Amino acid sequence: MIDPNLLDILVCPVSKAPLIYDDKLAELKCKASGLAYPVRDGIPVMLEEQARALNDDELKSL
Repeated sequence: MIDPNLLDILVCPVSKAPLIYDDKLAELKCKASGLAYPVRDGIPVMLEEQARALNDDELKSL
């Protein structure tokens, strides 16, 4: 789980857009860049090279 205060200040390092936390997949998702950043042991890994690309269905659901 991500602290809501932390989520308020985190932005996508690529697009600088806000992030949406997906607790099922433990990822922070960005609609603007189409990337999902992993959260490991409660720590967001905000590196572009560690992110995965979201598919079209995932983007539509954001």
